[in-house]
Amino acid sequence: MKSNKSEIIEFLKQEFPQSLKKCEIEEVSDKSAIVLYHIDQSDLRPGGTVSGPTMMTVADYALYIAILGEIGIVGLAVTTNLTINFLQKPEANKDIRGVCKLMKVGKVLVVGDVWLYSEGSNQPIAHVVGTYSIPPKR
Repeated sequence: MKSNKSEIIEFLKQEFPQSLKKCEIEEVSDKSAIVLYHIDQSDLRPGGTVSGPTMMTVADYALYIAILGEIGIVGLAVTTNLTINFLQKPEANKDIRGVCKLMKVGKVLVVGDVWLYSEGSNQPIAHVVGTYSIPPKR
């Protein structure tokens, strides 16, 4: 049972409102999602670059949104693995866009990849592969 963008946003407003403070959902479609994370000073590390944990947050969020879009509202879907390859320094004054595609949607596990970009650039700053565990239906 798939969910659309507005259903996901309503769920997040009720159950996970802090996730919407800095991140907006741009698109939810077939086995995919695009999110935009708004960078501010708290996301930067010494050297004038976006921190690794911030980039991991964007990727994890994009995966979660794509999964909710594909399997419906399953709040307890959780990350079991996240692997990130940092490709180039992100621009500190640009938001980060996460483009997620789900590669495998099983009954128990979902695997997807996310490409991260500084807004306005088509050169990826990181590539992430993640796995989520889906709780059993009761």
